[in-house]
Amino acid sequence: MTNIVEQVYQKLLENQDLEYQKFQSNLCPGIDHILGVRVPVVRKIVKDLLKEDYRFYLDHAPNRFYEETMIEGLLIAQSKMSLEEKFLYLDSFIPKIDNWAICDTCVSSFHLMEKELPLVWNYLQKYIGSNHEFEVRFVIVMLMDYFLIEPYIDQVLKVIDSISLEDYYVKMAIAWLISVLYVKDKKKTLSYLKKNHLSDWTYQKALQKIIESNRVSKEEKEKIRKMKHGTRI
Repeated sequence: MTNIVEQVYQKLLENQDLEYQKFQSNLCPGIDHILGVRVPVVRKIVKDLLKEDYRFYLDHAPNRFYEETMIEGLLIAQSKMSLEEKFLYLDSFIPKIDNWAICDTCVSSFHLMEKELPLVWNYLQKYIGSNHEFEVRFVIVMLMDYFLIEPYIDQVLKVIDSISLEDYYVKMAIAWLISVLYVKDKKKTLSYLKKNHLSDWTYQKALQKIIESNRVSKEEKEKIRKMKHGTRI
């Protein structure tokens, strides 16, 4: 009898969509281990696994394919295990992340952690200084999704201002975070934009994302466009 890991693999193969594989591969340049299983199907597999011995799956989680890694992250996110246990599994999962899609999809599912944000904040600190692009992106997207609230906003700004990693998906995540924060707290965001340690590229990209936001008025966008010409201290 095949174990649960191989059963999951067989379900993935049964639901492989070669057109979607091509589409997803284009979204994740350089990632060549995508089977091509649509996210709703992956989520259904995770939902079924949560009714079984999902810890066995996590203890033996393979990293052969994109979808297997996503299943691992979603299982950690959606399981009702203790936070301490989640942290142990996250230490195995986070280093496996090699693209923005797995990072962002899994982070968006960590709602069960919202009740214990101080512990989550402390846990994330060890990855802030990582030299690995997607470990740092994981932290940034977690901060964006769960910590753009008081009393964390000032601390979040200090964290992103301390990040020196110049990898593309790190800089994009920082710019994205700043654009989201602008909608939530314009005053603090503008104050930060006038005095920060962002690279010129990240600074300009943050302004661009604010301008592109549908939640920013035309008048505010005009002011931001003027900042693109260099008004920070």
